[in-house]
Order: sequence, then structure tokens, then C-alpha cells
Amino acid sequence: MHDGNESAENPEVMVRKRRKGIYILPNLFTLAALFGGFYSVVMAMNGRFDQAAIGVFCAMVLDSLDGRVARMTNTQSAFGEQMDSLSDMVSFGAAPALIAYEWSLQGLGRWGWIAAFVYCACAALRLARFNVNTSVVDKRYFQGLPSPAAAALVAGFIWLMTELGVHPGEDGWLTWSQITWIMFAFTLYSGLTMVTNVPFYSFKDVQMKKSVPFAAIVLIALGIAVINIHPPSVLFGVFVLYGLSGYGVYAWRKAKGQHSSVISTSTDEPDERGLHK
Repeated sequence: MHDGNESAENPEVMVRKRRKGIYILPNLFTLAALFGGFYSVVMAMNGRFDQAAIGVFCAMVLDSLDGRVARMTNTQSAFGEQMDSLSDMVSFGAAPALIAYEWSLQGLGRWGWIAAFVYCACAALRLARFNVNTSVVDKRYFQGLPSPAAAALVAGFIWLMTELGVHPGEDGWLTWSQITWIMFAFTLYSGLTMVTNVPFYSFKDVQMKKSVPFAAIVLIALGIAVINIHPPSVLFGVFVLYGLSGYGVYAWRKAKGQHSSVISTSTDEPDERGLHK
């Protein structure tokens, strides 16, 4: 007769624990988005600002896919969430700030790098707040401008100006000094709007698995066709409207006497009760 505990004590018959692994598919999209941000910085260092801006937009598309792929394939993980945040910080925090500084803000001296740093810092704060408030925010809205949209405002302006033939140091239909201050304003607006409590529609309640009317597919096709007319101007215009839409929603809620914050409950750590008014 063998003792029942023998198998548990004997290393030869001990059942090995399954090693924890990393899901490949969603993290491939995250790494590709990270590469887009890194590519943007490299292109900006080499004076290829149109390619730098395109890299940011490619990173934005890839970033929007990794979460959806993880949910559709049931491969969500804490590792993936942390990896996504770090990738976002590079692609939508550091990269747009560095591209804007290299393109024009360095001409403003200390004001230029201050604006770039404010944007970068606000992106970090926005991502950190998003991580701790995930369970208490109304899923239909983002609390503050999402970092990909903020990056699209900064990079989109640079892409549009480059496509219109505006190059660093050259005067066109606007003087280079005027363009630099416009870039300064866009950088500060994008950065500071990320850390406000203004609600921006998240599109997370759009169900990809549900059937839609035939007209919806026609509208999507028309949208793709419109974007292809002139991608820099169309995409920049779309994100300008989105960047202003949150303030419209905020004003509408205030006018209706509704609670303007998207926070449903207060968090204990960090204590942000005073910020959710």
C-alpha cells in the first residue's frame, strides 16, 4: 500500500504547473503600433516630416485593432494592457511631441520645448488616469481627449502643411513665425485637453459582430472614398471636429443640467473626488 501523499512529495510524479505565456496575436499589433511611433521619431530626425506624421496615423490604426483582436479572440491579459499603455506613451506621447519640436517648436526657444514637454507630460498623466479609472468610467465616453486623437491633431497639422508645400523656415501663404505659433497652440490644446474631464465619445458601444443596414456599408464606402480625395486635409479636419466635439457634449450636458463628468463613482486610490465635478 502506498501513502496517498507520496505522489505529492515525490518530484518524479509531481504535476508540473503550466507556464504562463504571452498571447502573440494582440501583442503583435501592439508592437507594430510601437514601431510606428519609433519610425515617426526616426523620420522626424531625418527631416521626413510627412513620413513621420504617417507613422503616427499608422500607429493609431494598429492601436485601435489590438484591443478588439484581444476581445474577439479572448486573449486579453494584464501583460497586454500594460504593453498597450507603454506603446501608447511612445507613439502618442513622446513621438508627437518630438516631431512637433523638430518641425517648428525649436524655433521658439524655451517656449517650444515647454510646449512639447507639456504635451508629453499630459499624455503620460492621461494614460495613467485611464488605467486607474477603467472600472469607473462610462464606457461610452473617454475622460478627456484620447491620446491617439491628440497625436492626430499634432501630426495631422504637420502632415497637412507638408503636403501644402510648407517647409521649415520658409514663408508661404502664412509666415513661418505664424505657422510656428499655430503649432504651439495645437500642441498645448491637444495636451491640456487630454487631462480635462471633458467627455469624448468612445465608439465602444458600436458592436462589430451585429448586422447593420445595407446603407451603413454604403456610407463606409463613401467615407473611404472621401478620405482618399486628400488624406491629410480630410483626416486633419475629422480630428479637429472630434477634438472640439467633447466641449460641445460638455456644454450640452451643462445646459441640460446633467452631470458633466463621465466618472460614475469615486476611486479610493488615487483620490480624485475633487476632479470629477
